[in-house]
Amino acid sequence: MKKHLPFESRFWSGRKKHSTLALIDVFFQFHDLVTAKERLHLIMQYAVQRKTRIPEDPSVVFHFHQSLRSFLRAGWCLRNKQGKWLVHSLPEQSSPLLQGSLSEEEYRNPAKVFQNAFKEYPLEEFEEFLSEVVHFSLGTFNNVPERNIVGPYLHLIKMLDATWLILERKNSKKELSI
Repeated sequence: MKKHLPFESRFWSGRKKHSTLALIDVFFQFHDLVTAKERLHLIMQYAVQRKTRIPEDPSVVFHFHQSLRSFLRAGWCLRNKQGKWLVHSLPEQSSPLLQGSLSEEEYRNPAKVFQNAFKEYPLEEFEEFLSEVVHFSLGTFNNVPERNIVGPYLHLIKMLDATWLILERKNSKKELSI
């Protein structure tokens, strides 16, 4: 029997049911790639600073937390989509900026990003990481997060780049078939 993982997207997207790619598409409608990466970086920055809190409105940070949590759950579902968005050769005039934080292998097969991330950290650890950095960024504390937060952060940045790439490839395939 296949266990279904709820995305829990109703609070931030207004819809309860989404397919994996539809949820990611909605995520990027709320937060473009650059904004999502900048906001995550800002949360990380304030999570490790003592006695300072993030200047953003807490409701914005909470909304981002909820949407990123659903994003992680969708990413967990993408880890098994091996070869679905595979590109066998890179364009000759490929810019390194298009790859973002991805290696060449990950750029060719973005599903590899999710396989590597969830092999190193289970979904529960990613969710705990996210809750912890949001918690520490919103308050003024004498201490900082105790666990390793750099590893999950780097994987999450790669996941954002990989899903953006997946959506771009999906949309370009639609345009070619029209």
